[in-house]
Amino acid sequence: MPSTISIDDSTVAVGGGRVAPQVTDAVTQANVKVLGDAPAMAMGLVYQTMAQSTGLAFQNAVAAQQQMNATAQAATVQGINQLYSFDTISTGVADSEVANANLPEIMSSLLAVVQAFQKSGS
Repeated sequence: MPSTISIDDSTVAVGGGRVAPQVTDAVTQANVKVLGDAPAMAMGLVYQTMAQSTGLAFQNAVAAQQQMNATAQAATVQGINQLYSFDTISTGVADSEVANANLPEIMSSLLAVVQAFQKSGS
């Protein structure tokens, strides 16, 4: 015996009891509202996901910049430490070697290294 039997147009028998048409209309309207709200809820979820992903991308970019800045600062400190570590007697020799060295080539090599760090950070 089925649980839902149509007696007439105004009432429905469910499990031996009768349900008023207002109740069935209310349930139908609630179901239609849920189905109607589903696309808006889905788009809201999509927008939240996009905002989260964008925020995470910006956080990663900031972290990469901070790491690059720390690396550049460490390289600068190492260079200054090397400059200060020269002995006073060898300072004159070092100065003459630097003056005779191919300084533009050294500077371009240093610039290439810094640019490589910048490209890997972005």
